Amino acid sequence: MVIFMLVKDVMKKPITVKDNDDLTEVIKLFREKRISGAPVLNDDGELVGIISESDIIKTLTTHDEDLNLILPSPLDLIELPLKTAIKIEEFKEDLKKALKTKVKDVMTKDVVVAKPDMTINDAAKLMVEHKIKRLPVVDEDGKLIGIITRGDIIEALV
Repeated sequence: MVIFMLVKDVMKKPITVKDNDDLTEVIKLFREKRISGAPVLNDDGELVGIISESDIIKTLTTHDEDLNLILPSPLDLIELPLKTAIKIEEFKEDLKKALKTKVKDVMTKDVVVAKPDMTINDAAKLMVEHKIKRLPVVDEDGKLIGIITRGDIIEALV
């Protein structure tokens, strides 16, 4: 029965990123490989984190309270186009800076992992408990050997 399938039977070879990569590189990799997250390795090849699209989105999100468009005064109507142009330029600069952010500055450092001999049922429980979509799979030495996603588990059911 499917419930007794092991993580090692359905895990995939992981696509990884380095902790010193820029977000621009990660975004390109995610798009090219059609993935939404990846384990993060340091220069020694050790698993040090995990990064996902949501980590990137949080970094790129800006909140601007200064631009108030509700019931502008006549003076605001004159200044608004100039204020808007300035804010757009500031946003572009902020975005450029954000894209140069290093993975290690935005990744999730407390990584929940799976072991290859766990059942996929146990892996699914971990994902639900921790509200995560992927689990790096590590061997007894903590070395990354694979990854299992919610999609992998669902595919294993059919």
